Amino acid sequence: QVQLVESGGGLVQPGGSLRLSCAASGRTSSLNYMGWYRQAPGKERELVASISPGGYTNVADSVKDRFAISRDNAKNAIYLQMNSLKPEDTAVYYCKAVTWAQTMAGPNGYWGQGTQVTVSS
Repeated sequence: QVQLVESGGGLVQPGGSLRLSCAASGRTSSLNYMGWYRQAPGKERELVASISPGGYTNVADSVKDRFAISRDNAKNAIYLQMNSLKPEDTAVYYCKAVTWAQTMAGPNGYWGQGTQVTVSS
């Protein structure tokens, strides 16, 4: 089993920045891609960004000019740097990790408990 713990969410004004962190523990040697989903009220959960152990990244078009994902394999952690935040970025952000037999877009994998990001003046 793998446990994921997110941190770094909060309230920020439009145009501000936040950095989310996700730390994995347990059977971390089984992990392949890790990434971030978000879910806004009344909307479906969407994949925001993902990163391979080797640092290959995928970032959603809607945020690619503002968000960046990074990974520290030694710490079993990933990060999401969010800049120029907009009210529409308000959502619960979830960390997800998958094994080598799973995909980020698929139904399986490990999830964190989520961290709230609110962008408001």
